[in-house]
Amino acid sequence: MLGVGISALNLDLAETAVSQALENKTKGYICVTGVHGVSEAQHDPTFRAILNHSFLTTPDGMPTVWMGRWQGFRHMRRVYGPDLMLRVCEFTQRRGFTHFLYGGAPGVADALKAQLEQRFPGLRIVGTYTPPFRALTPEEERDLASRVAELKPDIFWVGLSTPKQEKFMAQYWQTLDATLFFGVGAAFDFLAGRTRQAPRWMQRSGLEWLFRLACDPARLWKRYLKNNPLFIFRALCQLTHLRAYRLD
Repeated sequence: MLGVGISALNLDLAETAVSQALENKTKGYICVTGVHGVSEAQHDPTFRAILNHSFLTTPDGMPTVWMGRWQGFRHMRRVYGPDLMLRVCEFTQRRGFTHFLYGGAPGVADALKAQLEQRFPGLRIVGTYTPPFRALTPEEERDLASRVAELKPDIFWVGLSTPKQEKFMAQYWQTLDATLFFGVGAAFDFLAGRTRQAPRWMQRSGLEWLFRLACDPARLWKRYLKNNPLFIFRALCQLTHLRAYRLD
């Protein structure tokens, strides 16, 4: 899909793949990617390679789902970051896998921990870490590595922005002592109750971007007003090419 290998799956298939990887201790990282991520990858080869070498790159936005269905993957459904996080917490609650929360503004990871533990009694969140808004220093890297080595979480959740969180996972997933890394971005703020989510009907109709733009125009206007038209243009070009190929 526009040079980015979006996984053709839905939430049930994602749960199955994650469950098997955890059972088998298969290390890797999972990207949750929509229009913004696909558009960023067009002019950032490093980021594009990160998406294409993930364990899974899930279709976070409805436009990516529509593109996949048009190409014949009728089973594709949106695998939205907050929904994926809740689903993974739900099934790991019963099976004892452990979690670590990395990211968010000060206080967000701890608030999210409290919310998830209240929602899923018995869920094992063994640690949190609020990083600075910059690259980690060597001392901070050693501190993080030491904490993770002591706790050995099965699941390492990363709540940063795109492409920052994906680049973080690509840099550290092989060296930190955790099994699966998930980059879920705004899911930290949504599930901690810090930011409102769009109504489900807006999510299903591909209008979540409009809701988020209205809630935070100063931060998001450039992202949506630049990336959305470019995505549509590139998608139309790809679909036209595929249609011509099929006719030939």
